[in-house]
Amino acid sequence: MNLESVNAATNKVAEVDDVYLDFHTKDGVVAALSNVNLCITAGEFVSFIGPSGCGKTTLMRVLADLEQPTSGSVLVNGMHPSQARKERAYGYVFQAPALLPWRTVQDNVLLPLEIMGVDKDKQQQLAEEYLQLVNLSGFEAKYPWQLSGGMQQRVSIARALSVKPQLLFMDEPFGALDEITRDHLNEQLLRLWQQTQKTVVFVTHSIPEAVFLSSRIVVMSPRPGRIIDVIDCDLPADRTLDIRETPEFLTIAQRVRTGLAAGHNDDS
Repeated sequence: MNLESVNAATNKVAEVDDVYLDFHTKDGVVAALSNVNLCITAGEFVSFIGPSGCGKTTLMRVLADLEQPTSGSVLVNGMHPSQARKERAYGYVFQAPALLPWRTVQDNVLLPLEIMGVDKDKQQQLAEEYLQLVNLSGFEAKYPWQLSGGMQQRVSIARALSVKPQLLFMDEPFGALDEITRDHLNEQLLRLWQQTQKTVVFVTHSIPEAVFLSSRIVVMSPRPGRIIDVIDCDLPADRTLDIRETPEFLTIAQRVRTGLAAGHNDDS
């Protein structure tokens, strides 16, 4: 299968074809991913969900060129993931904000732009633009320790967006936050996705979060990670948290639960 021709013809942002990944440990070989096939199209919000250790983050790291598959093919923006990484075709938001404590909010956002050698005036313009986008205007001179956990993660998102990537990877960015803060950031992230039209790949353990945010949900099995189901979320684009009580939302959530349960049954 010629992935490059497929990508060019169908506007694929990412394509994973028959990927397997094994980790070699002192206790032997651990199969992390098995026969994974997935296409992600421009502008989608795709969530990976599954039990702990199922390979959700590993699959994202393969797309980001942070892990190498044992076999199979991967393309990101029509190129090998290593080339996409070198060309800064994606941004990555980790589980922890990973902000430098000695740098201000603005200086943390500026860091990748400084490394890239972007003109100083342009750096300031981009930092202002993306801090405003995540509702942190006025906090430029604060330090990370002066911010709440949710605000720190919004700085991390602004930093990832500042290089203007086509694709944004988000690895459980709200997993450590309380439910109220998480709900608020879910609403903000949904609006941010609608404003920027970025392609987002999102890892979560939360069924309500996956259903609320996504245009598609990828349900994964326990290790070795396989794709059990891919579910379309055809909820209204302007959804609010109230939608979680609707029959349409609950139907999708139940299908996710069914897929997760099937994966555990297959593993037993």
